[in-house]
Amino acid sequence: MVLPLQRLEAYSLRYPQEILQVWAQRSTGDDCLLVFKGFSSSLTQGTMADPEIPLLGAEEPILRIDRLQSPYQAQQPQYLEQGIAWEEMARRLGVLGL
Repeated sequence: MVLPLQRLEAYSLRYPQEILQVWAQRSTGDDCLLVFKGFSSSLTQGTMADPEIPLLGAEEPILRIDRLQSPYQAQQPQYLEQGIAWEEMARRLGVLGL
């Protein structure tokens, strides 16, 4: 089974000019993740050193996704699109075969 975050990582490999900011509800609390060039990292919680260990499990929902222009600048993020619901992004990923 491919996890939602793995699908977003695949998207980020296909579109390296974008960064995905993913807002999720983890078992340890709400989290903000950045997905870029196939990798994910947490901005608010720790990130495992082993990239094979997923940051989000299948039962941890993605709340919304923002698309940003790369490179990421925390003080002046360049948003391409904000507040994408997981259901909408999953539909888009499906169209792309991801």
